[in-house]
Amino acid sequence: MIEAVGITKRFPGLIANDRISFAVRPGEIHAIVGENGAGKSTLMKILAGLYEPDEGEIRLRGQPVRLRGPRHAAQLGIGMVHQHFMLIPRFTVTENVVLGSEPGSAARLDLVAARARVRELAQRYHLDIDPDAPVARLSVGQQQRVEILKVLYRGAEVLILDEPTAVLVPQEVEELFHHLRELRKQGKTVLFISHKLDEVLAIADRITVLRRGRVVGTLEAREATKPRLAEMMVGRPVLFDLEKPPAGDAAEGGPLLELADVTCREGTRTVLERVSLSVRPGEIYAIAGVEGNGQAELVQVITGLRVPDEGHIRLLGADATRWSVERRRAAGMAVIHEDRHRQALVLPMSIWENALLGRHRHRRWRRGPFFRPATIRSHVAREVARYDVRTPSLDVPVASLSGGNQQKLVLARELSQAPRIIVAAQPTRGLDVGAIEFVWGQLLEARARGLGVLLISADLEEILALADRIGVIARGRLVGELARSEATAEVLGRMMLAGGEAS
Repeated sequence: MIEAVGITKRFPGLIANDRISFAVRPGEIHAIVGENGAGKSTLMKILAGLYEPDEGEIRLRGQPVRLRGPRHAAQLGIGMVHQHFMLIPRFTVTENVVLGSEPGSAARLDLVAARARVRELAQRYHLDIDPDAPVARLSVGQQQRVEILKVLYRGAEVLILDEPTAVLVPQEVEELFHHLRELRKQGKTVLFISHKLDEVLAIADRITVLRRGRVVGTLEAREATKPRLAEMMVGRPVLFDLEKPPAGDAAEGGPLLELADVTCREGTRTVLERVSLSVRPGEIYAIAGVEGNGQAELVQVITGLRVPDEGHIRLLGADATRWSVERRRAAGMAVIHEDRHRQALVLPMSIWENALLGRHRHRRWRRGPFFRPATIRSHVAREVARYDVRTPSLDVPVASLSGGNQQKLVLARELSQAPRIIVAAQPTRGLDVGAIEFVWGQLLEARARGLGVLLISADLEEILALADRIGVIARGRLVGELARSEATAEVLGRMMLAGGEAS
């Protein structure tokens, strides 16, 4: 159906795609997997007409084509569903679907014809969506169906889905897979890009693995296993079932972190409502929830970036409600921020400078008003080696590192300060399976040493692998709490969707 032949794409200082060749059969679900930076997104953007290759060609139905842009790709039957939805909340489903390809004359939109066409497509592909519903009122899973309808409306025969399950709970993932199987049954071809190997094995017919911009191989899904795919992706065996070391003594002393009836408002909107939780020594307490339900505000309140309107926060037994960020860090709080580029690192600065951020005022690094370069570099070199940050030099800008090595540097900086409590917000977002394995290992090791870990994650696999207790957040409220032994992905998913009811 669609084929890439010798595709090469270069950017300054980087070969993103290096002579990539693979073919997708008509009517199949073909998965593309690879570690962060393997070239998946670049390749998909080439197939969708967003980039032009420097070398090689694309063949559609056996014929070479030169895609002049996304609109031209859509005219040829190629459509892309992006990871971040491109919808206008105030518009209805119909208005979003037809935007840019409206039926009728230039002077008048034929909404009746548009609505009828959208309803017909939704029924034909069992997408179960009301054409007149405002998008703002739809769930995340329903909004994804609108994105799929948009490409079907434009006549797509090849659908490219970029990380389509990243923001879905397990029940919505199953619904998406049902829709994709229905599309396949009706002759559509699907390219499915993901880093979640369990999902790839559940939905794909064949799988192509990329590593460092090259194709490692293509194999039938029925012949693939998760360990084999992971090894093809990173070039070495990967451990998925990390052995949990014994927890530190949770009975020793009181909670390290406590929230009591914490409430935050933005104007007239309540973003956190009477949230209460505690994190004990030697445990990982995880917060599960669909993104956008108050997790970012919760991290801001705990780390000192905002003051709650109501309620109290206690850190190591002391009332820390109005403490500054600096005072909380000095008391023993380490923070792994959700967005390492915006919140944890200064990308143009060097590795050694980033490794010192947040504690650069400490007398250990200074002689009078001046830094002590030899002392600093010696310390940073030890931490870089300990946390396996792969870099040619301590002087290169941190922007030159891969996502996994950037996150290792953040871990090195935060954990080398002998913290008592770690706040880890989406700590493995955008990382490949090898880097995820490393981060998980560090959090479990901290737990074994008696530290408390508050883990905020949208990845239920991560939560179930690491957590001792799990709180579920929905619409800014903590709607339930479970011991790990009581939790499954399905139970957590139902609580996340229903706002606390697991049945």
